[in-house]
Amino acid sequence: MEINSLRLFLEVSELGSFTKAAAQKQTVQSHISKQISELEKVCGAALFRRTGRGVVLTEFGQVVAQRAGAWIKDSDEFFAFIRQSSTVPMGEVKIGMLPSAAHPLMTHVFNRLRLEYPQIQLNVREGQGSELDALLETGSVDMAVLFRYKKPNGQDETLLSTADTYLVSALGLSQPYGETVDFKRLEGLSLVLPRRPSHWRSILDETARSKGFSFSVELEADSLRMQKEVVASNAGLYALLGPFSISDELRSGRLQASKIVGPELRRYVALTHAKQGHFNQASRIVSQLIKETASQWSGQLVLPAS
Repeated sequence: MEINSLRLFLEVSELGSFTKAAAQKQTVQSHISKQISELEKVCGAALFRRTGRGVVLTEFGQVVAQRAGAWIKDSDEFFAFIRQSSTVPMGEVKIGMLPSAAHPLMTHVFNRLRLEYPQIQLNVREGQGSELDALLETGSVDMAVLFRYKKPNGQDETLLSTADTYLVSALGLSQPYGETVDFKRLEGLSLVLPRRPSHWRSILDETARSKGFSFSVELEADSLRMQKEVVASNAGLYALLGPFSISDELRSGRLQASKIVGPELRRYVALTHAKQGHFNQASRIVSQLIKETASQWSGQLVLPAS
């Protein structure tokens, strides 16, 4: 009996479905079913009972799940202790990340780790707003780089960068603005905006209402890449984006941007540590490399132009 077999058993138990477990592991349902069947043979009795909607634990399975969960927790703590006690930093560090910060920030950190701490492994998961907060609260990630709408001042948070908001359009295809554009001039523009519900979309909508108008929305999309591609290829469409997500397109000349003022729509990029879990040696090193990189890049998440 292997610990990975019991981990799989607990995952299926939590999901209530072989199919969902297979999708999560990016494999086929038959592979999951075969592994569970082999575990049941070792245990000597059925662990799951099939229903019309998936699987549920048998009474015997409930007993095994309780004991297996405690054993795996103890094992994980034991292995964490060994890693933390080692003189060579090692282990996996799980990070939640804004898509616009994943590259080049985490690419640079990864390259540093390969050279200086090759036994530390990164597990980077992209997400937005509430999703990253939820991962932190459950301890699913060790730390996250995410937006805050007030300057972070908590003990578990470090300000990495400040991001203004820009009115973005295709170069030469849409009405150009100067270096800045007043928020009121967004009235009547055909916009591509993030989907509701989201905290950022709520802030944008509320700001428009305070100025006496509502946005004219042509498309709602969470994907930053889709927002940029649609705007770049359609005259007269605009998006409201941060500087880090459009830096490559500005350099290549695919997009143009004007900083929004009156008011300035400012977000704060923070490195936040999970309140749960072990903040071990590997986590401390990765955290420090992220802070150092942002500092060396003058408070930006992109490498400054030489």
